[in-house]
Amino acid sequence: MTFHKVPTPAERTVETARDWVRILADYRQPDTKRSIWELTVTLLPFLSLWALAGWALSLHWALAMGIAAVNGMFLLRLFAIQHDCGHGSFLDNRRARDWIGRCLGVLTMTPYDVWRRCHAIHHSASGNLDSRGIGDLDTLTVDEYRARGPLGRLAYRAYRHPFVMFAIGPAYVFLLKQRLPFGVMHEGSRYWISAMGTNLSILALLSAFYLLGGWAALAFVWLPTVMVAGSVGVWLFYVQHQFEETHWDMGPDWHLHEAALHGSSHYDLPAPLRWLTANIGIHHVHHLYSRIPFYRLPEVLRDHAELVEHSRLTLRSSLACARLNLWHEPTRRLVRFSDLKSL
Repeated sequence: MTFHKVPTPAERTVETARDWVRILADYRQPDTKRSIWELTVTLLPFLSLWALAGWALSLHWALAMGIAAVNGMFLLRLFAIQHDCGHGSFLDNRRARDWIGRCLGVLTMTPYDVWRRCHAIHHSASGNLDSRGIGDLDTLTVDEYRARGPLGRLAYRAYRHPFVMFAIGPAYVFLLKQRLPFGVMHEGSRYWISAMGTNLSILALLSAFYLLGGWAALAFVWLPTVMVAGSVGVWLFYVQHQFEETHWDMGPDWHLHEAALHGSSHYDLPAPLRWLTANIGIHHVHHLYSRIPFYRLPEVLRDHAELVEHSRLTLRSSLACARLNLWHEPTRRLVRFSDLKSL
């Protein structure tokens, strides 16, 4: 891999990113009928596939598990709708969108108020090396990695391994970690209420599964759905910020809008996957203006072609991102562990 120096933030035009914010404000208004439609055409197939998987248990557990795994993509779309509720972009009515988000949080295993707060921190500090730790993936600089001892390096290598990141990690996050309000545990009772209320609701849901189909329903219907949604969701979050020419800075060099535009990718997926992921691949636009409803993000690319190729990743090219592990400040790129010898 050949490395070349890229412009520093001071050498870029920060005003350009700020200008985009003013332009994108024209797309912020949600359409209530469209929002309800999007929820309906996601929730009904999701519940139907769960019912179909439950029926399939009477034929063979593998058939039920396959249907449930496919249903994970509809659960992922429900998470994207919950995500829009958290950003205030799904409906104008705050009370309605918050309760939709809370109810969906039971299905997605994600306490809505806790997630909304942590995700807001992510948006406010994305790409800031001085503000890592909440709502993001652990990313070390090359110097930080080299400063670690052998065990510290081994732990980081294990954490960044694809099997851990996209298989073990999602299971830990959605089944265990999100049962407590990590990141906001000392910010008030509302986050404990959110976490514990979601936990009790999840317990009620799992009890219903058990009463209807026993342990088989939990193991072959509920669990595969959650795990597929979690693993694909973590992959999406990964490639949205962990690509070679992403954006990290610290101190006065960091700028919010600059980091939003240059530190978020355009994951240009095939049309069926764009629908199932609720256009979240248009992530650079989303980070610049998070109040845009997900179904209006394609309008932005249609009207502003210059944003189409900006930090664009295809399904094929995105696979290389899984090997990127460290931020190299001199070249302003994410690099692989195997690149360390040449740096």
